[in-house]
Amino acid sequence: MISVLIPAKDGGEDLRRCLDGIAGQRVDEEVEVVVVDSGSTDGSVELARSAGARVYQIPPSEFSHGATRNLAAELASGDTLVFTSQDAYATDERWLAELTGPLRQDGSLAGAYGRQIAHLQATPPEQFFMDFLYGERSRTQRAAGEHELSMQTTLFSNVSSAIRADVFARFPFVDDIIMSEDQEWSRRVLLAGYSLRYVPEAVVHHSHPYTLRQAFRRFFDSGVSSERAYMAGARPSSVVLRRQAVRYAREELAWLWSTGRRRWIPYSAAYEAAKFAGLQLGIRHERLPHAVKVRFSALPAYWSPGRH
Repeated sequence: MISVLIPAKDGGEDLRRCLDGIAGQRVDEEVEVVVVDSGSTDGSVELARSAGARVYQIPPSEFSHGATRNLAAELASGDTLVFTSQDAYATDERWLAELTGPLRQDGSLAGAYGRQIAHLQATPPEQFFMDFLYGERSRTQRAAGEHELSMQTTLFSNVSSAIRADVFARFPFVDDIIMSEDQEWSRRVLLAGYSLRYVPEAVVHHSHPYTLRQAFRRFFDSGVSSERAYMAGARPSSVVLRRQAVRYAREELAWLWSTGRRRWIPYSAAYEAAKFAGLQLGIRHERLPHAVKVRFSALPAYWSPGRH
């Protein structure tokens, strides 16, 4: 059985589209949907139940990226756990089969993750970000030690991922990290000797219409969690991050120019600067006053006493 696990809050039409995409999948296994809702007031709970999902409700104050997904996994019955987001939806009926297939065929894999392409209405910077991060080529990720950990080897996303339930029982998500619980998880399973598979044939639409302020906050939180995820390899990780940042800026500029989106170049420069500033400050968050961290974070409740 495949268990599809979705954290939700006020998902609205995004959640409906997500659930419709799951219902339309063609896969030779039983599929269950488990939704953990953290305080919806827009009818998302009723919507999920009407779509056949099992729904468990928690107070908004109890939500965290890791703990909420761990709870969903505890409620699941499947031997394959598929994690997705309420604002992501499958582009075709083969998403689940493509995503979970490698886990059936290769016992060395702890998990697999699929391709994300931006929503049709997404801005050019967000379109490029998704294509740069994922792309069309499959890959298998391994790490022989911490020196091989980087944003490339630890890349893994719970927007569209499949994890073997027996592996997850040994390696659940941590519940004390602000975000990047998926990449923190990938670090641990890689160091335990498992591999990860990127499956570009398993495609979902997913992106965020961030403002400059929202992008700064999102990447600040990413920086905060980085030392336990894609920056866990210390200096080698930093080298890879810098090299990829330079490549990203160069290729985005070339793409905007060659595709006739030149008017987006000034905005893209400001957008990427906001992301970069947030990331760098997040990486150095221990040097910042508590009040500043609360102000910069997209999840200020994380910084409450006793939360981490």
